[in-house]
Amino acid sequence: MFRLAHISDVHLSPLPELKFHQLASKRITGYLNWKLNRKHKIGEDYLNPLLDRMHSFEPDHIAVTGDLTNLALPVEIKRARTFLDRLGGPEKVSALCGNHDAYVPGAVKKAIAAWQPYLSSETTPIKTKHDFPYLRQYGNVALIGCNSADATAPFMATGYFRKKQARKLKELLENTRGLFRVIMIHHPPVEKVTPHHKRLIGIKHFQSAVSECGAELVLHGHTHMPDHNTIRGLDREVPVIGVPAAGNGFGLIKPIGRFNLFDIESDGPNCQMRWRAFDHGDGNDKPIVEQTFAYELLAPASQLDNGCN
Repeated sequence: MFRLAHISDVHLSPLPELKFHQLASKRITGYLNWKLNRKHKIGEDYLNPLLDRMHSFEPDHIAVTGDLTNLALPVEIKRARTFLDRLGGPEKVSALCGNHDAYVPGAVKKAIAAWQPYLSSETTPIKTKHDFPYLRQYGNVALIGCNSADATAPFMATGYFRKKQARKLKELLENTRGLFRVIMIHHPPVEKVTPHHKRLIGIKHFQSAVSECGAELVLHGHTHMPDHNTIRGLDREVPVIGVPAAGNGFGLIKPIGRFNLFDIESDGPNCQMRWRAFDHGDGNDKPIVEQTFAYELLAPASQLDNGCN
C-alpha cells in the first residue's frame, strides 16, 4: 500500500513587515486583505496541530499543491523552503506553486529556484514555469506535477494551462500507463468551481489530455473548499479532489484546514483507492469523509497498438 497525503494553500504566517516599495504593486490588495480579514483566522496555531495529526498516519508521501506564501515576498519564499524541508524533505514531499506564489511578475521564477528539489523530476530539474509538468515515480504510483501559476493583474487570481504543457502531460500520462497516475495542479481543472476571476484558463487543454490518455486521480487546491468533482478519462470518470486551506482556522467563511489521505493498493491491474479527509478536530481518528474507488489500471502504452488518441 502507498499512502499519499494532500495539503494545500498553507499561506505561512505571520506576514512579514513590508517595505513601502513592496506595497507599490498588486501586493497592496493582499496586504489589506490579510490585515483586515485573515490575520487572526489563519496561521500556525491551526496549521501545526493539523500537520501533527497528518504525520501520525505516517504517509509515504505528501503532495503540497501551492500557495505556500501570501504575497510571494522573498522572505516568504525562503520561509516556505524551510517549511518543506521540515515537512519531510524532497524524497517525501512534492510541491507546486500557486497564484499567491506568483503574486507579482518574477515571483514564480524565484519560488521555483528556491523549491526546485520539491518540484522536479528524478532526471530533469524544473528551472522555469515552461518546464512543467514533472514526474516522480514511487513504486506503482506516478505523481505528475503541473503548473498553473502565473502573475496576474490586481483583483485577479486566474491560472493558466497552455497547449505546450498539455502536450507534455499527454506524453507523461501515456508513458506511465499501468501505474496509478496522480496529477497535481493548483487551480481546479473543472469549470464553474471557482468565480470567473479565479478560474483556470485552459481547462479544455487539461481535460483533453486526461480524456485521451487517462489518469486515476487529480488533486488541486486554490478554492479552500472540500471539492469532489470528476472529469472524463479514457475509459472512466476521473476523481478531481480539492482540500480546504491547511492554515485555515475558525471564523472564516471557508472550512477549517484539512488534509486528505489516499491509500492506494494494487494487485496487478486491479487497484483500489481509499480517500479519507481529516481536520485537527477533537483528536480522534474518525474521518470527515471516507470513500473507496476501484480501478483496473490501463495496460502500458508499449502493449497497445497506439497511444493517446
